[in-house]
Amino acid sequence: MSGPDTPEIRTDIPHSARIWNYWMHGKDNYDIDREIGDQCLDIFPGIGETAVESRRFQNRVVRWLAEAGVTQFLDLGAGLPTDPNTHQIAQAIQARARVVYADNDPMVLTHARALLTCATDEGVVGYADTDIRDPDTVLAAARDVLDLRQPVAVLCGHVLGHIDGVEHMHRVVAEVIAATAPGSYLMVHDSVDDTRQRLMWEHYATSGGAVYTPRPPETIAACFDGLALVEPGVVPVNHWRPDPPAGPVSAEAAGELAAPVPAYGGVGRRP
Repeated sequence: MSGPDTPEIRTDIPHSARIWNYWMHGKDNYDIDREIGDQCLDIFPGIGETAVESRRFQNRVVRWLAEAGVTQFLDLGAGLPTDPNTHQIAQAIQARARVVYADNDPMVLTHARALLTCATDEGVVGYADTDIRDPDTVLAAARDVLDLRQPVAVLCGHVLGHIDGVEHMHRVVAEVIAATAPGSYLMVHDSVDDTRQRLMWEHYATSGGAVYTPRPPETIAACFDGLALVEPGVVPVNHWRPDPPAGPVSAEAAGELAAPVPAYGGVGRRP
């Protein structure tokens, strides 16, 4: 998939994808990301756990979707590669899975181009240099790889908070899902609005980072209007079908849920 020439990667201002990578203990970040990331951790020490649990949630969702037979994935605001990546999880279960990563961060796109050589022999990995706030361009780019006449899983992982205004956010999600076939799925997870996170994201924005607005759980849940929610609904990300604990544990401990992190997520199916 082609796009405009990649702009210069700025290393003097923090970037959402890189700072998120830092919070998840990744290596694809710069001094400015670590500096601002540490300042954010001082304001809200729980952001590191939130970042890790949000990614674990997304990994579980992708695995569940692939096991349910989904073979097409559109990852909006994909961010920097993690281990494992969306296409690795999907193609390990569905060898012919087709995955499109959509983002407009230059460093993300540099990594995404490298992933084009990482698909299985049968599967496909593509990237779309697009702004997720413009559904028309996202869908046009996605059609280069995906057949939207067949079910697609649309993944919105901690990215909708970058869309200005609740109405605009819901419209973007609704327009993308409306362009997919019945039987398609939507996954959303985002930080919820509380004092600690609000202050942290405000500091991040005033430090040169992109504006991110955490929103109430009910606003996140409204993204699934018209869809059939998959159990257990829209819940703290670490409470959505958590993996069983490793090693021997008591029956009581195995049934307990960890303390909720301040990020909510869910999955819905288009009827």
